[in-house]
Amino acid sequence: MTAATLQQTRPDRYKWIALSNTTLGMLMATIDGSIVIISLPAIFRGIGLDPLAPANIGYLLWMIMGYLLVSAVLVVALGRLGDMFGRVRMYNLGFGIFAVASVALSFDPFHAGGGALWLIIWRIVQAFGGAMLTANSAAILTDAFPASQRGMALGINQITALAGQFLGLLLGGVLAVWDWRAVFWVSVPVGVVGTIWSYRSLRETGERHKARVDWAGNLTFAAGAALILASMTYGIQPYGGHPTGWTSPRVLGGIGLGVALLIAFVVIESRAAEPMFRLALFRVRAFAAGNLAALLVSVARGGMQFMLIIWLQGIWLPLHGYAFEDTPLWAGIFMLPLTAGFLIAGPVSGYLSDRFGARLFSTTGLLLVAASFAGLLLIPVNFAYPLFAALLLLSGLGQGMFSAPNTSAIMSSVPANQRGVASGMRATFQNAGTSLSIGVFFSLMVAGLARALPQTLTSGLSAQGVPHDVAASVASLPPVSTLFAAFLGSNPMEHLLGSSVLAGLPPSNAATLTGHEFFPNLIAQPFHDGLVVVFGAATAMTLLATAASASRGRHVRQQ
Repeated sequence: MTAATLQQTRPDRYKWIALSNTTLGMLMATIDGSIVIISLPAIFRGIGLDPLAPANIGYLLWMIMGYLLVSAVLVVALGRLGDMFGRVRMYNLGFGIFAVASVALSFDPFHAGGGALWLIIWRIVQAFGGAMLTANSAAILTDAFPASQRGMALGINQITALAGQFLGLLLGGVLAVWDWRAVFWVSVPVGVVGTIWSYRSLRETGERHKARVDWAGNLTFAAGAALILASMTYGIQPYGGHPTGWTSPRVLGGIGLGVALLIAFVVIESRAAEPMFRLALFRVRAFAAGNLAALLVSVARGGMQFMLIIWLQGIWLPLHGYAFEDTPLWAGIFMLPLTAGFLIAGPVSGYLSDRFGARLFSTTGLLLVAASFAGLLLIPVNFAYPLFAALLLLSGLGQGMFSAPNTSAIMSSVPANQRGVASGMRATFQNAGTSLSIGVFFSLMVAGLARALPQTLTSGLSAQGVPHDVAASVASLPPVSTLFAAFLGSNPMEHLLGSSVLAGLPPSNAATLTGHEFFPNLIAQPFHDGLVVVFGAATAMTLLATAASASRGRHVRQQ
């Protein structure tokens, strides 16, 4: 029986079961991708680790990057396995792995470095399960829904996934105030219930394509992508007197070897009888243009996410009287207009794109995103919140208008027996963009800070009576430490100066240095200099994505 016949004969309600279950899976996978970001201060306090100590920056980065890296590297292989052995089978197994890892994360038995390693390892396992969900959910929906409703279904699924990235920030802030372990507890009941539900309700409705596993392709792609993304993580950290590590042999060698492996991967895939990565799909204009646009937007969106957290937690909220320990929660709350925009525009644009095509909505949405980046670039660091909220809402609306039609166009442009690998390839570009954004935008921000921050720190500390040699020593520290302090919503002055220096200052000066306003005011102008570079780059990437989206063609072949 063909896929078309199955689609006609199965009960209509099955497609809604598939939509609700896969949307739940995608929501949890993306929430867990970001929930740790905003709750890192509470997690590090809970396991007894100082996140600002230079030796611990690696733990901090890998707590974020481990999940993102696995999600980016494995989705293509897992989507391909879904085509071969069953998309629902792979999806169900992913839900089970995700649930087990969530339980393990919530019962970290170790302390300090051991506790951090436990969390990093189980986050990687959790990401493996999440990648199985991500790689196969779009293919399951494409199989379940007719072409006339596909954009709507994928729109709900994908916009929920994007909204999950920002809902994770809010949940992380709320739960971390209660208990740092609650950040991981929240996934346990959903993971268990979702696993049972998916095994009981989902069934294979798509075509399977039996083939041999492309081991050479899998290994060269995974190793090459992992080396590049991991090396970019180390590029953020200082090396040899430079504010970043881009001159480090370790970084350059890792990126060079990673690129060589990816070149070998392309050669292998062009000759393999049953390749993991269907390079021929890039001959389909809608597929190639949609994935290029998705990659560029994902990089820009990831950069925006991290910059907004730093901006709110490290500067704006303390300047408006919020205690540093409360800023993670309020940063999530103040970013809600962005999520609202996703949720409003995504399903609507997905539904309308089924009738009028993807190009109009995707391209217009990207123009709105570019306009929001330009607006964020122009407003002052200490902004009026209504204007800031309006720009976030505009960005959310634009991303919602783009993501749902773009995903539907990509998935509808490929043959039915290749939907699993197409879904994995699409997710790879999207997840790789988020991982790349950390290396790219953190490096751009560090470079911007390095130009102005040392002089600003020296003069600001000296003005409060800090001895010049101490002020100069603090100012000479790598700017990445200051950036991470702002990222974590922490006032590092007491940590950097030490209790003995503060005790030797007049009480009023010591109170000023450790108060709400000194550190945010100190880094505001250097941060703005870096922000101009970051949002300028994000605007340029989004405009390039707009051009790619416009080139996709008027009509997509519905399959």
